Amino acid sequence: MRYADFVDFSYKPKTTDVICDFYVEPEDISLKEAAGGVAAESSVGTWTELTTIKPYVEKLAAHVFSIDGNNIRIAYPIELFEHGNMPNILSSVAGNVFGLGALKNLRLNDIHLPRELVRSFRGPKYGIGGVRELLGVKDRPLVGTIIKPKLGLETKDHAKVAYDAWAGGCDIVKDDENLSSQRFNPFDDRVVATLEMRDRAEEETGEKKVYMANITSETEEMLKRAQFIQDHGGRYLMIDILTCGFSALQTVREQDFGLVIHAHRAGHAAFTKNAKHGISMTVIAKVSRIIGVDQLHVGTVVGKMSESREEVSENTEAIIAEMGGLKKVLPVASGGLYPSLVPALMKFFGKDFVIQAGGGIHGHSDGTVSGATAMRQAVDATLQGVSLKEYAKSHKELQAALETWK
Repeated sequence: MRYADFVDFSYKPKTTDVICDFYVEPEDISLKEAAGGVAAESSVGTWTELTTIKPYVEKLAAHVFSIDGNNIRIAYPIELFEHGNMPNILSSVAGNVFGLGALKNLRLNDIHLPRELVRSFRGPKYGIGGVRELLGVKDRPLVGTIIKPKLGLETKDHAKVAYDAWAGGCDIVKDDENLSSQRFNPFDDRVVATLEMRDRAEEETGEKKVYMANITSETEEMLKRAQFIQDHGGRYLMIDILTCGFSALQTVREQDFGLVIHAHRAGHAAFTKNAKHGISMTVIAKVSRIIGVDQLHVGTVVGKMSESREEVSENTEAIIAEMGGLKKVLPVASGGLYPSLVPALMKFFGKDFVIQAGGGIHGHSDGTVSGATAMRQAVDATLQGVSLKEYAKSHKELQAALETWK
């Protein structure tokens, strides 16, 4: 079968097909041949005619059924994929095709898995509803922070920063993506000390608080760390899903520790930032949801990250839209956030998301407690329809924050 044989505009995708949306730029061949090449090399074809192709193999060929400018759509028969095996699925549709010399650029913009494949994975255990029930927060965004500085604090100081954040009004405190079990702050010691501060904060505030300890490591070590969190009364774990890999993520999810899984997307821009080549964050979001994360970083619209409003919207839709009956994943906005940005964030996301600020809390002129208080005040003001400037007249923490971050 030649590349061109994989292009068939008369093909009508089946409900069981995997559908992939690609952006394609050929190097020195026609767009049609390039499109066919992607379909061929990601299914049953290759660069030359084969003597080993059988009639039953031809029935498993992927079909390019749409070409619109440089955007193509390919349908893959479900028989090409092993159920419950995300590496297999991605190795097929997002594997060697990126290295084809005949292509100048190739980007996987979206993926649509049929219900049968989706349901072969666990999916989120908690999702938005479960997280809200756990925390007892039903009618506002959750407020979270990342311990800053992200690295270097000793265990006792790390735990104290966490306590201050909770005492000031944060619901969530999490490790940053590169804090693991370094000598200055060993994992086991940190979990014990920080959960003790969580318990103290809950007793003093009357609110539920959660700590997301980063378990990212070699897979067996991740399982030990998740078990350690569970054994010590933790409710959450955090995983750098791209650097540890989807297989490791799936292993943790299928152990069913009963812990909420917070997914950090560290490294995603290596795949997603180039609009013409790589893999979109929407694809990563869908794959993560199918495997079973409960909340996921999706971008901010405002703040320091580069994603556009449209991209953040697409990322968010990927984790809350109907998908094979899976629970909705809680969107997390993080990256350069501070109280002044809360109205814009809530206008975009609504109430079902996490406002996660690091420097925008710990950089408050009066310290972490006031920084967390200011963030909660910004949420309260926005919920009440009162401008932050007006609300700040009677709330000194918010006033100081507005003066620090314009």
